[in-house]
This record gives sequence, structure tokens and C-alpha cells, in this order.
Amino acid sequence: MESYVDFARFYDSLMEDARYPERAAYLLSLCARFDHPVGVCLDLACGTGALTRELKQRGVDVFGVDGSAEMLTAAASASPDILYICQDMRELTLAKPVDTCFCTLDSLNHLTELADVEKTLSRVGSYMNAGGLLIFDVNTPYKHREVLANNAFTIENDTVFCAWQNVTEDGLLTEILLDFFEEQPDGSYQRCSECFFERAYTREELRNALRQADFELLAVYGDLTTLPPARDEQRAVYVAKKKG
Repeated sequence: MESYVDFARFYDSLMEDARYPERAAYLLSLCARFDHPVGVCLDLACGTGALTRELKQRGVDVFGVDGSAEMLTAAASASPDILYICQDMRELTLAKPVDTCFCTLDSLNHLTELADVEKTLSRVGSYMNAGGLLIFDVNTPYKHREVLANNAFTIENDTVFCAWQNVTEDGLLTEILLDFFEEQPDGSYQRCSECFFERAYTREELRNALRQADFELLAVYGDLTTLPPARDEQRAVYVAKKKG
């Protein structure tokens, strides 16, 4: 699992469709739907902290964990009043238990081995109070096979031009190659690149991983909805409760 380095500088400007205010409200509505007080909340794989800040603004006692020092530097700069911890999610170590954990925007897909997903969920479970709620989303197998596949995309804004290429090996594992072109004061362009992998997991694989980590799967929804995922759903949301 690679850490974002150059990508950290452009991440927020390229993630305008993440809909952070709506996503924060949605996550809290899921907690309410299952009569769960949010309590102490971990934003796992928080990146630049955009969602963490939205949760904080809504009164949530939240802190963030991410494996990229560069992403957390941006997060801490934007919100110095929030605690951010640099850790690989597979080695999560906390000073105190949490009541809620959110892990959003396909962060678990960056773990390309099922054993690492299982390990991460186990680590989260070991620091979660009984009855705690874990809510995460993942890119679906449909998205990897039909949308990412071997396709290429471009994204352009006032900050950067991004050329995005995908190489899908088996319909589930996708290599993502990003080239960033940033205009310089003299009119020339500076190029930098990132490369990482994402893997899609089936519902049964994730259900079993949750079970092994002592979680009960309560629901699976389509992104930002409380409806079952559609056949062509690109992102699925999982809600699980810590047993005990």
C-alpha cells in the first residue's frame, strides 16, 4: 500500500466530487439510523482531513489516522485543532478505545491482499468499545471491471492537469497511474507521477473479514443512500457493529 506523496498537493482540488459535507451528514445519519451515539470517533485513512473537519464542525469528538505523512501535513495545516496520527492502518495502535470508526472513499481498496483487510478490521475491532459502529465504503467489483478496467481519464482544474490510466489485471486488481502537470510561473509545466494499486472485494469476503474481527454486518447500502446497492453500484457502504 503506497503513501501519497506528490498527490497530497493536488488531492483536495481533484476530489471535488467527494461531497464531503453531504458525506459527513450521511455518516452521522447512519449512526442515528442504528440508534448509535457517535462518541469518540476515528476517521481512518483520513487523508488531508477534509471529512474529519466536516465531522468536527458538526460537534463530533473526532481524530484522524493516515499512513501518508504528506497527506497529514496538509490536514494539520488546515485544522491544527484536530489530532492526526501517522500510522499504517494495518498496524493501528491507539491510546484509548473508540465508539465509532469511519473509513471512506475506497481506502480499504488500497489494501490489495485480503489478509491485510482482515488484519486492519481486527486492529479496528481491538480498539472499539462493545456496540461500537464501523462504517466504511469500498469500490465495487463492478467499478473495477466496468468503469476503471483498462480505461484512461483526464482531470483538469486551475491547479493541475491530471492524466489517469488504469491497468486491470484480473478484473479486481487495478494499477492506477497518475501523471500531474503543474504550470510554473514561466509558463512551463512540471510533471510528477504517482502509482498505486486497488483491489475490489466481494461482499462475502468482507462479511467474513468482519466476522473474524468480531463484527456483525448490519447493512450494505449504495453510496450516500439507505437502499441496497444497485447492480451497477460503483461504491458500496458497509455498516457493522462490534460484538461483546
